[in-house]
Amino acid sequence: MVVIVEERVRVLEALSHYTDKANLEKLSRIRHVSLLKWLLDVAELTKPSRIFIVTSSPSDVEYVRRRALENREEISTRYSVMHTVHFDGPRDLARDRENTKILVKHGTKIPMVNTGNREECLKEVLELFNGVMASKEMYVGFYCFGPKGSPNTLYGVQVTDSAYVAHSSNILYRICYDVFTEREHLEYMRFLHSVGERDENGWSKNIDKRRIYIDVEDQITYSVNTQYAGNTVGLKKLSLRLCVYRGYKEGWLCEHMFIIGVKGPGDRITYFTGAYPAGCGKTSTALIADTVVGDDLSIIWNSNGEARTINPEVGMFGIIDGVNPIDDPQIYEILTRRDTEVIFSNILLTEEGEVWWNGKPEEPRRGVNYAGKWYPGMHDEKGYLIPPSHPNARFTTSIFYLEKFDPRIDDPSGVPVGGIIFGGRDPDTWVPVEEAFDWDHGVVTKGASLESERTTAVLGQAGVREFNPYAILDFLPISPGAYTELHFRFGESLTKKPRIFGVNYFLRDESGKYLNEKRDKYVWLKWMELRVNGDVEAIETPTGYIPLYIDLEKLFARELGKEFREELYEKLFSIRVDKHLEKTERIWNIYSRILDTPKKLLDILLWQKRRLEDAKWRYGPVISPFKLDRR
Repeated sequence: MVVIVEERVRVLEALSHYTDKANLEKLSRIRHVSLLKWLLDVAELTKPSRIFIVTSSPSDVEYVRRRALENREEISTRYSVMHTVHFDGPRDLARDRENTKILVKHGTKIPMVNTGNREECLKEVLELFNGVMASKEMYVGFYCFGPKGSPNTLYGVQVTDSAYVAHSSNILYRICYDVFTEREHLEYMRFLHSVGERDENGWSKNIDKRRIYIDVEDQITYSVNTQYAGNTVGLKKLSLRLCVYRGYKEGWLCEHMFIIGVKGPGDRITYFTGAYPAGCGKTSTALIADTVVGDDLSIIWNSNGEARTINPEVGMFGIIDGVNPIDDPQIYEILTRRDTEVIFSNILLTEEGEVWWNGKPEEPRRGVNYAGKWYPGMHDEKGYLIPPSHPNARFTTSIFYLEKFDPRIDDPSGVPVGGIIFGGRDPDTWVPVEEAFDWDHGVVTKGASLESERTTAVLGQAGVREFNPYAILDFLPISPGAYTELHFRFGESLTKKPRIFGVNYFLRDESGKYLNEKRDKYVWLKWMELRVNGDVEAIETPTGYIPLYIDLEKLFARELGKEFREELYEKLFSIRVDKHLEKTERIWNIYSRILDTPKKLLDILLWQKRRLEDAKWRYGPVISPFKLDRR
């Protein structure tokens, strides 16, 4: 004990050279000597001019917000003092797949996961951090990754020289400095970030040296020479890799999923989680639901045989492109209220100090955007029109502004999971909503087989159909085969398994026109709620269960006041057998090359292929749902 006390005094004395009396006092309350030693190591490596400790006090929170403006990382708007704008720069507008690596031992490979030699990568990134915070302030934040008091909550420490990153973290997560001062034994994740050198616009300058490295064994991430929140806010997608790995070792799920409540008869609420790749309707689905527990991440565990889930976050980092008052009234109202705190990133800030994004009813006006000065009709050097607001422009705001936020967001015991939804951007194969035959079938054909057209949320060519199992491939520290084995194992532990569904809002007709309106997804949610509770029958198809026309006709009339015609139903819910066979072949080819793929996965794919081939022999390559209705 004496040795520990002496070590603590020594570390705090060394830290005193990097901060002032007030912040040293905050540091002295932290119970973990090992954490204090790590913060000292970081300070001696990065050499900040001052360390600022973020607690939940209003003055600390406001200080971070003010520094983001003073540092020119955020710009005030004239509309509201609580609305600010952040720009990442034209080369830093999305997650960087190529330079995001899971650190592994020499010679280790993980199928479909970008890895780097641990020893070499650590040497490289620590050199990049050497002196990187000289003449800068270092912000240290302490956060809960889940509700306070929950045994399933994780914890994280964010270290950054970006007030914008600290500001975003304060909105998105529960500040839990007090937990670190109260608990002596606490396992936590660590996130070290620096924007690096900034250019005359305030953007990260050395993009060619952008590195995002994740050490899952040591539960630490390194991010340098980048500002985009998906690369920098530690408890966002960086922590997801650490959380997935811990869940894999301990037998629970950490998912890239929203958590929503859907009301049934008598105000019954059934909770769903849902995974969609970016830009595929995930946020809009969460916001159209009856109650919202979370819009992005979900920790799911077995509680006495039942799946339960918590939201690690309390904020939203959503795509703003296309948000409009007709289709997205709730989020549009939040973004245009004067009393809400919002960080807009990579939108257009007009000369009048107003924000504009694609979806606002008025026309854009001259101003500044993610690439610099902008005016209507502006072209780049190749002759292409420069959009006023980037397609991956974002908003960061509190989930508690939602009128429909569910108070159980702070329930330490979480909410029960009645159903799990997987959705992608699919123009020609999946029907709008379909239920899997059982847990294992759903895991394989809806989760492990998920494909989607790429959007602008990641660097690269948009519109290409990509394999994205569980909508989490970019965030996996283990192979898709091992992740599927975890889902099988988790399902076996449950006595009450959630039902699994696939949804697709992007089915097109022969002319390329979308067959659904945005708000139709509310009907799919209502149908799934009825199915979970056994209130409606369904039609068995080769690939799962689909709705009866009569049930959808009633739901469209009751919920949306719309007529739902038989012709549209037939177009939407016809089974495109050849497209499904092509997809099955693609998925088989992927998993058959992954050595740790469970045999059960391949068996289920083969079983579904045979069902499809038999159906094609009976009914032809495109099967009307009316042909399969056996009532």
